[in-house]
Amino acid sequence: MVQKAKILLVDDRPENLLALEAILSALDQTLVRASSGEEALKALLTDDFAVILLDVQMPGMDGFETAAHIKRRERTRDIPIIFLTAINHGPHHTFRGYAAGAVDYISKPFDPWVLRAKVSVFVELYMKNCQLREQASLLRLQLEGGGKSAVGDSKEPVGLLAELSARLAAVEEQAEALSKQLDDESADAAAVATAAHLERKLTGLRRALDALEPGTGSGAASLPSQN
Repeated sequence: MVQKAKILLVDDRPENLLALEAILSALDQTLVRASSGEEALKALLTDDFAVILLDVQMPGMDGFETAAHIKRRERTRDIPIIFLTAINHGPHHTFRGYAAGAVDYISKPFDPWVLRAKVSVFVELYMKNCQLREQASLLRLQLEGGGKSAVGDSKEPVGLLAELSARLAAVEEQAEALSKQLDDESADAAAVATAAHLERKLTGLRRALDALEPGTGSGAASLPSQN
């Protein structure tokens, strides 16, 4: 059963959080509220998130400062951040948002459909990365267990490799479709770059699997890094 992705919503106004939940509920993912920058950082200590929607204007720690803390942490620095703001001070203000690490900068009032579409792209990328980590983990267990499955049952190595290859092929197909979708929609550069990074990981894992096929002469292929 595929777990739902978590989306962090950060805004000091309850009505804004309620509006975001209404817009994003159609994605059928787990929406987590935070009413301040401090509360957002606390949530990020324990949970993994696909994307963060971060209000710029908040009392105390504002969105820019919160983003800076997020990007300084190794655990959270790669999480995409979409800034939401009710003000627009021109290019300098927008540049500050991107400099703080945002992948997008949206002014209120925003188009609900556009926001939902942008968030859905990062959710898809996150899910594909999770699937990739799962395939790599299964392959490592196969290599370390000498033909034993993850639950300890004996299984022929060839059969398990075929199963892993089929699972990986499904992820490869979905990743290819997502990349084509991003190209067609002229998506954000950050989303395109993340998709390309995912494809490189998939290529490395495919090579490792191919090297384990009978007759290749390589019984201990190195696995691609998960960073």
